Amino acid sequence: MSRRNPWYDASKAHHTPDGFCNPEGELRQPGDLQRWRRERKAQHLPPPPANGYADFSARWYQPADLSGSDDRIWWLGHAALLLRLKQRYILIDPALSPRASPLPFAGPERQIPSPLDVTQLPRLDYVLISHNHYDHLDRVTIKRLLRCFPEVQIRVPLGLGAWCRKRGARNVTEMDWWESANNQELSITAVPARHWSMRTLWDRNRSLWCGWVIRCGTLNFWFSGDSGYSDNLLQITQRLGPFNLAALPVGAYAPEWFMRSQHMNPQQAVTLWQHAGHPLTIPIHWGVYELADEALDAPPAELMRALVAAETPLARRFSPWRVGESRTLSDVV
Repeated sequence: MSRRNPWYDASKAHHTPDGFCNPEGELRQPGDLQRWRRERKAQHLPPPPANGYADFSARWYQPADLSGSDDRIWWLGHAALLLRLKQRYILIDPALSPRASPLPFAGPERQIPSPLDVTQLPRLDYVLISHNHYDHLDRVTIKRLLRCFPEVQIRVPLGLGAWCRKRGARNVTEMDWWESANNQELSITAVPARHWSMRTLWDRNRSLWCGWVIRCGTLNFWFSGDSGYSDNLLQITQRLGPFNLAALPVGAYAPEWFMRSQHMNPQQAVTLWQHAGHPLTIPIHWGVYELADEALDAPPAELMRALVAAETPLARRFSPWRVGESRTLSDVV
């Protein structure tokens, strides 16, 4: 007998009696995972970056510099971001360990170093988690964060509160899509994403997945989380936009017949960026872990081709960043 979903609301299309689902439906067919693994092994995928891993890391990595006091955002690699807003610090999807895996000796390994260590972080006010996959919810990083910042406020989608409390979290809020938590002029809203969840063999889609919208003063920031493309995502821009800052995924899209329901490609990310009003956007979910069949250096090249095809004069607002790079938000808001 399946475990009943304690948050089940029959009026919500993404709820099921025993968990959660995408309103778009499932595109994968039985046997697709095995087919992908066979083809990946036979074709020796993914290929290395064009000039090798050392050159790739040298080109796309820099240590994070947390000095200063201005409102600022840092890309820490993959989907990890750090925001400084009016001297409050918000950390999103911090996967800073050597591997995205439940095991220290196996699983996807970092190909670019973490641009900072947990001990270098300033006092954190919030940690936001989009879903429970190992490249977004990293147990080692979370435990270290909680040792350093035991009072930090943690925001997670439905179903992840118990996991966080078991690791020592004292202040956890679970949120459904479209729910908001407000504190003074800071507003944090959980928004839809097209993805899935699974941390063990027994908990597939038992917890929810989401993106986040953060408003603070004139800043309106959309972090899409890990998501395939869907026209349903346009509801976010319609209900909570326009945005002047965004983070959209551009990696782990190949082969598209297998990845399309969970990861968007750069062309789809550009389409979403256009609907969002061309905000300053950080391309995320690439460059650190080899999770799919494209090379680590393919996403930024494909993104630039997609921007050229879109014939937009604003392409610089969606250009690839180096891991560890930051931008001031004074020019955004």
